[in-house]
Parts: sequence; C-alpha cells; structure tokens
Amino acid sequence: MSENARQEVVTQKPRMAICYDFDKTLSPDDMQSFTLIPSLGMRPEDFWPESNQLAKDNLMDNNLAWMYQLVVKSKALRKPLSRSYFNQVGKDVPLYNGVDTWFERVNQYGEENGIEVHHYIISSGLKEIIEGSNIAQYFSRVYASSYLYSADGVAEWPAQAVNYTNKTQFIFRIAKGIFEEYDERVNDSVPESALVTPYENIVYIGDSATDIPCMRLVKSKSGYSIGVFDPEKNKREKVYQLFNDGRINFYAPADYSEDSELFKYIKLVIGQISINEGVKTEQRTLKNPAETYNLYITMQSLADHMKSAVSPREYQKLQRELNKLQHQIEGI
Repeated sequence: MSENARQEVVTQKPRMAICYDFDKTLSPDDMQSFTLIPSLGMRPEDFWPESNQLAKDNLMDNNLAWMYQLVVKSKALRKPLSRSYFNQVGKDVPLYNGVDTWFERVNQYGEENGIEVHHYIISSGLKEIIEGSNIAQYFSRVYASSYLYSADGVAEWPAQAVNYTNKTQFIFRIAKGIFEEYDERVNDSVPESALVTPYENIVYIGDSATDIPCMRLVKSKSGYSIGVFDPEKNKREKVYQLFNDGRINFYAPADYSEDSELFKYIKLVIGQISINEGVKTEQRTLKNPAETYNLYITMQSLADHMKSAVSPREYQKLQRELNKLQHQIEGI
C-alpha cells in the first residue's frame, strides 16, 4: 500500500466514551438531597421513604414517584420548580475529590495516546440539576430524568424517567450515534464498522446494583466497567460482589485525583484502546490490497471461462483492464 493510502486510513482519530452514573459516583449523595429536598421543608431521610412508599402503594416506578412528590410538595408550599432553580441547585452539589479536573486530565491523556475521549452522564437523577453543576460543560450528552415545563417555565410532568433498566438504551445510542432520546432508530441494526463509538471503546463507571445492567452490557461487549465506592466510608462489599459476579473489570475509591487508583485504571484502559486501535488500523491498511487481489483473481477466473464465448477483441479488452488492476497490486 502506498504511503498516501496508508495516511488516509489513519487520519481519523478513534473515539472513546466514558459513561458515568452521577449520584454516589461523581457526587457523595443523591443530588436532590443537598439543597432541593431541604428547600421544600423536608429531610432527605423522610422524603425518600415517603416517595418509595408512594411507588409501592401505586405500583409506580420509583423515579416517577419522587418526581411526582417534588411537584406536589412544591405546589403545596407555593414554591414552583423552574428549570433555572434546578440549575441553581446544581451549583451546590458537592463532588468527589478531583472530579473538577478529571475530565481535562483524561482528555489530555487520550490526546497523547491518539484517542478522542467523550464523556456522558447516564443517571436516574435530575438532568436539570446536572446541567447546572460545575462540570456540565465536559459532557457530550447528559442522559437523566427530566421534566416537561409549562409555558411559564414551571415543572409539571416527567419528560424522561431514567431507571436502572432503561439506562442501557443510552449505551446503544452512544455507540450508534443515535443521540436524541426520542429517536427510535436506536433499535436499528448497525454493523460494527459503522458504529460512531465501538462498544469495546466504552467505559461505564458506577457505584451500585442499579448500575448492573449497564455494567454488564458494556463488559459483555468487550468494553470496561468500573465500580466505585465512597473513600471515607470505605464500604467495599458492593464492589467485591460486582467483581466476583463478573460485572466489572476494576473497582476503586471514588477519588478522581491525579494520583488515584481510578485515574491509573483509566490510563490503562486508554492505553489498551490505543493499542487495539493501532492493530485495527494496520489491519485496515492490509485489507485493501488483499481484497483487490481477491477481486483480480475472481475476475481473471471469470475471464478465462468466458474466453471461448466472446470475440478475441473483447477478450483482449478485458485482459487490458485486468492488467491495469494487476498493476495496482504490489507483489504479484
């Protein structure tokens, strides 16, 4: 293969996606617990049992139950929930150590290894709160529960309720590049060669059993799943079980600083993806001449069978074309 042809194969930088849960993965607690629930006159330890009981009594999805409860409580207090208020709440959500600088460090390491890194949130929490956080700028997409707003900008109905099972659809959206939540083409079959982000280049980071479907999906498709736990509480039972059950590739404290175990594992993964992509690039450079050779052999065999059925002039014309094709193939 010529150097120009080889260069065409390697110019497009491979993509990698890192997908994060939010609550207790990037932040130490449920995002609603820090400011939102207290602003409605309730303690989180009272709100969540009440919301869960509402779901149980009415056979509701737990996420729909807490979204409903927030609207009910806000109306009772005459404190309408607006998108701008949720965004403001997002600024107050604390983050684990190192999260604020994590994304730029990871992107830089990806750049050094020839990988274009994209970050995504896949969370059951509230999209509008995440969009108000200090790290919202780093995400290519935020997939999370969200509200439909009235004409005057007040939350009145769930637009999206993301739970632990329907989280998996967003892995497929990210891989296929079908990003909009309403786009049903996500169910279409897409060949591996046409994926925007190959499944083996996807990482999922989460903290609990609610992340298992995504962890299992990503790992089953040769991607990487990482379980994290609160560094202060140091409760590792969940990640031990997830690792023993084959749900995750790594586990580490939710410490995102430069010297952390988590950053070490991400660098290992980026390095492995870089190696794999290098192998695939070399295979693509070898594929074109090999396929051209196969085409030449097939056409030459067909021409030999047609020799007695066509005129000498037509046969000579066909041979000239085959000779041109042969000259494009090195080594024959």
